[in-house]
Amino acid sequence: MTDYRLAFKPAIGLYGQHDPSAVLFEDGTPVFGVEEERYTREKHATDTFPERAIRACLDHRDLTLSDIDRVLLPYEPRLRSEIASHYVTDALRAPGVARKLSALENALVTQVRSRVVPTRQIEHRLESIGAPVPPIETIPHHRCHAASAFHPSGFDEGIVLTVDAKGEYDSTVVWRADEDGLTRAHTYEHPNSLGLFFAVVTEYLGYRMFNGEGKVMGLAPYGEDNPEIEDVLRELIDTGADYDVTELTKRWGTGHGVETLEDAFGRPRSETPGEFDQWEKDLAHTAQKLLEETVVNIAETAVEQLDTANVAIAGGVALNCKLNKRVRESPAVDDVFVQPVAHDAGLALGAGCAQQRPAAVDRQTDVYLGPEYETDEIRSILETNKLPYAEPDDLERYVAERLADGDLVGWFQGFQGRMEMGPRALGARSILADPRTAASRDRVNRFVKHREEWRPFAPSMLESAAEEYLIDGGSAPFMIDAYDVRPEKTADLEAVLHPADDSTRPQTVREDQHPRYHRLISEFADLTGVPVVLNTSFNDHAEPIVRTPTQAIKDFYGMGLDVLVLEDLVLEKGATKTDRDSKLAFEERDVATAGLE
Repeated sequence: MTDYRLAFKPAIGLYGQHDPSAVLFEDGTPVFGVEEERYTREKHATDTFPERAIRACLDHRDLTLSDIDRVLLPYEPRLRSEIASHYVTDALRAPGVARKLSALENALVTQVRSRVVPTRQIEHRLESIGAPVPPIETIPHHRCHAASAFHPSGFDEGIVLTVDAKGEYDSTVVWRADEDGLTRAHTYEHPNSLGLFFAVVTEYLGYRMFNGEGKVMGLAPYGEDNPEIEDVLRELIDTGADYDVTELTKRWGTGHGVETLEDAFGRPRSETPGEFDQWEKDLAHTAQKLLEETVVNIAETAVEQLDTANVAIAGGVALNCKLNKRVRESPAVDDVFVQPVAHDAGLALGAGCAQQRPAAVDRQTDVYLGPEYETDEIRSILETNKLPYAEPDDLERYVAERLADGDLVGWFQGFQGRMEMGPRALGARSILADPRTAASRDRVNRFVKHREEWRPFAPSMLESAAEEYLIDGGSAPFMIDAYDVRPEKTADLEAVLHPADDSTRPQTVREDQHPRYHRLISEFADLTGVPVVLNTSFNDHAEPIVRTPTQAIKDFYGMGLDVLVLEDLVLEKGATKTDRDSKLAFEERDVATAGLE
């Protein structure tokens, strides 16, 4: 009899405020997974219960909630009581009566919530989906992060680093991992949080915590070593395996830390995010440097103490691809695996395997777990809305020709039609462009993504070409690791290099991972000699990646895209259009998207 387990991460109450998701497991294997933001259309789906993601998981196998054997939650509320004493201490130290009362209230609420039945709120929400509600198990936050990294790593043994803002009471954990499972080796307790440290710098530079950290990472290479900035930060925090950042993070949130930086540097936080002077670039550079220094030292210390040189990483801080590069390049480290859904949305993946004995499995190479759409379904949408489309005999060659001619392409595909899970578009919901010119990069930034023009893009490349283009290049299927590009190849990749340091964050593609995407890149290589395309996520600025064909069509007509590919079908702007070589004839119809069905 099939065992179905439903793991999901809420974003309510004690369970965190962002990135809810759900994953369906069938006999221990994830068969469907999606983030709630893909349905709400609000990035990170803040303060949301993942009802639509849960329903999508059930629909994938035509199940009801009563068919589920067990529900798994990646958080153990009872562990929250371990930091209640911190909130009491914080209350006694906080300046002003209002702050003291607020901190004491936080401590009291933490204690009460950790003592009551922690799943009652979840049971109530699930009852609106179906009944009876299956048994619910709660699993500690960082253990789920750790399982999500180790189980699919392909390692027989190794260390696991889980690094984020906060679990129940912990912020960074070093784990010993082997065939017997996961064992905590060292715990850095809240508020000693690297995630919160980087969030404080993010807010000081004008962005929002849990949203702008990647932008600060991208800004960092534009900065330089600045001894004055570094001296101030090192006075405030200690780095390395015995790090201590609590001078900035001792109160939850970023307000205290930002005020501390304002006092220490004698200048206010930025009010114009995206527009930075050299000092602010140098601050981003220094913060990134200290973060890398700390996590690399934690990894190297663990490798020495635990006598294994395989490293797996998860947690929100693991989305920092430059940090992952530094860990990978450490002489003490033999191999690294980073969970591609490293942030809190990936907790559901970890919950599903956290209680299983690690099995000898091949390394995870894709995350195509989401919804799928058949060509006939897409055709019906286009015809209902009188949108002109064509169906090329050789889709991949046609799209490659358009890319080679400089056109910008919306690419709605998937391995067997499935959407990616996680924050990176990996050839299922992507915007593609020619990687060879800076003009291509600038067009995508200005007219498609509507974002800061200094921000770099990433490439998708044939895995067989990785060694040719990347220093120490190899399999990198998730765009979660950075590499330096070989100097003789930078001219081929101008649109996908970081302009400040010639690094890039690649996705390597094999035929078995995504056959159609592999064929497209191969055709582009045949035309141009460059086995690479620019790949960025199919979404406008500040919105989640598109999920449905209708969302893709609306974005297509609202963006500066030239071509939209929906599985086997192609749209171009204009009521009537014939390909330059008469290879594609478009049927003449009125183009109207206002009432897309």
